[in-house]
Amino acid sequence: MNKHLTINYLEIPVKEIKQTKAFFSQVFAWEFVDYGDSYTCFTNAGITGGFYCSETHSEQGFDLANGAPLIVIYSSQLEQTMADVERAGGVITKAIFSFPGGRRFHFKDPNGNEFAVWSE
Repeated sequence: MNKHLTINYLEIPVKEIKQTKAFFSQVFAWEFVDYGDSYTCFTNAGITGGFYCSETHSEQGFDLANGAPLIVIYSSQLEQTMADVERAGGVITKAIFSFPGGRRFHFKDPNGNEFAVWSE
């Protein structure tokens, strides 16, 4: 059920839909519904969203120069998830580090989009 005035959907640019689906289903068990060749909706991710074909990517950057939002995914098994990201072709851009509230790492998916994964 949709809730008034809440974030309800995310859309993320990707170069390759097929490769993106393989990566996120392998690492995070996300599921997909295709809407044509250039758009897929992801589900089972905590929030519903979509990947759309584009030559651009989303990269927050540690120096905040790009200003893009950083999508942060939760994992109860941080080290295992980091290994899964690497095994599936993701690139770790910042190894596990502590921050107030927990630990996290940053990675780029095969499209160059930056994400983070955190745990308590």
